[in-house]
Amino acid sequence: MSLHIALIGYGRMGRAIDELSSTYGCDVVERLDINNNVEGAGIDDARFASVDVAIDFSIAAALATNLPKLAKLGVNLVVGTTGWNADEGAIKQVVKDTGIGMVHAANFSIGVNVFQAIVDRAATLFEGYDDVGAWIHEGHHAAKVDAPSGTALALEATMREAGYMHGIDVSSTRAGTMPGTHTVGFDGPFETITLTHTTRDRATFARGALEAARWIKGKRGWFTMRDVLGLK
Repeated sequence: MSLHIALIGYGRMGRAIDELSSTYGCDVVERLDINNNVEGAGIDDARFASVDVAIDFSIAAALATNLPKLAKLGVNLVVGTTGWNADEGAIKQVVKDTGIGMVHAANFSIGVNVFQAIVDRAATLFEGYDDVGAWIHEGHHAAKVDAPSGTALALEATMREAGYMHGIDVSSTRAGTMPGTHTVGFDGPFETITLTHTTRDRATFARGALEAARWIKGKRGWFTMRDVLGLK
């Protein structure tokens, strides 16, 4: 039996998920965007009666409206929208109060999430070295608006959570059509270590979101892609 999915936000990511959905045993039964979901108007009992999981790649301002409506209908959610950190407390409370399941990630690439686990370990190993400095640099195409990227900020948070309290210089480049690239570096007096992940195709995010949608069905609580992938 296929997993019935609603796509909220039907831009490039929404279309990429739609295109790959059948290969993951998923059936997209609703597609909402700015034309049919202003202020969450498209989220109702009739349209979502058969929906198992919603995947939201809209915008931060829309998530604050969409999520309570989805939660009220008991629809589990995968959120790839970024920029809503200021509302995280309120959103967590909605998830807790309604008993739905939600997976959120700044980046749904399986490779990026493994990369984040590697960075976590590296930060732990370097935490005790006062003469080692760290940096994060990310580059994306010129049309990407937010800088630093949500992934870069997530990497920085991972390093801090791992106990790395020294300075971390975070920088961004926006130019041409360059692919999404994230580099984390550690530099000491006599040597440098760099860790880099490069994304070549948007399909990697769509694949990760679909994996998360299959995983979150029937679950309750607040999760990340590291939970989906079983990464400690």
